[in-house]
Amino acid sequence: MAMDKKVIEDLKKQLLHEKEDLENNLSKIARPINQKEGDYETNFDEIGSDREDNAAEVEQYSENISIETTLEKRLQNIIDALERIEKGAYGICEKCSKEIDLERLKVNPSAKTCISCN
Repeated sequence: MAMDKKVIEDLKKQLLHEKEDLENNLSKIARPINQKEGDYETNFDEIGSDREDNAAEVEQYSENISIETTLEKRLQNIIDALERIEKGAYGICEKCSKEIDLERLKVNPSAKTCISCN
């Protein structure tokens, strides 16, 4: 059974809102390399030149890389989901080709697999 167009439109709005939030959060710690694909590069902020400043810079950079990687992966999943909507393949499990349960999509609109294949 194909998904209702209204439901797909609502999920698309949810995805676009989350995409915007992720891009805003990423822009605080990284710069876009290829925004269309969700690729970012973590900023390295120079705090100062003494040893303590250098240690703080490295620590902050390390934390930001971890955060950037997590946010970037979520963003890429959302971009993929939006592409699947455009292609008419949204809501279909990548592994078994069965329909993904609507409740799963409401909780995680960028889901690529059904619960069984997850």
